[in-house]
Amino acid sequence: MAHYTGPKARINRRLSALLYESAGATRASDRRNSPPGMHPRGRRPSNYGLALMEKQKIKHYYGLGERQLRRYFDAVGRKSGNTGELLLLMCERRLDNVVRRCGFTKTRPQARQGVAHGHFRVNGVKVTSPSYILRPGDVIEVRGRENLKNLYRGVIANATPDPLDWVTFDTENLKATVLGLPGPSDISLPVDANAVVEFLSR
Repeated sequence: MAHYTGPKARINRRLSALLYESAGATRASDRRNSPPGMHPRGRRPSNYGLALMEKQKIKHYYGLGERQLRRYFDAVGRKSGNTGELLLLMCERRLDNVVRRCGFTKTRPQARQGVAHGHFRVNGVKVTSPSYILRPGDVIEVRGRENLKNLYRGVIANATPDPLDWVTFDTENLKATVLGLPGPSDISLPVDANAVVEFLSR
């Protein structure tokens, strides 16, 4: 799951959400927005099925595996507050997600690949783990190689980054600074997090 390589448009159609943002997947989802299969609207899913779909949305959107999602769930379960909201906020702080939302890349799989290949530094240190959880004060920047800077300048010139209140982005120097922690309004995935919490609590 953490490295899904199958047909992305099929996942978008099955879960009725734009989880994969690549041009091909978006076009295919627009062309046929019904679920895949011979009888796509034959049966209404059960409550269990609906909760499973919500969990799958989180896994595909943020690129999580089952064990990783449960580790996040266990970590936020020990904190006070809305567990579902805290789970999504932790996902929003992942390095690959912030790289995508700042506009360094067009999709999360691209961001994941860039981080895994060592294209980014956090506080001056090369980080190759897409799941790195960012904290206030962290500075993300493209490594000093000129070919990488030219690559990401070209992407940024054609991208439409999400405006983030908790991260500032310096397009000239290819640098993003985490100012604070994200809030509920910063969650980019529309999902029923409470249903996911109930599912994971079984």
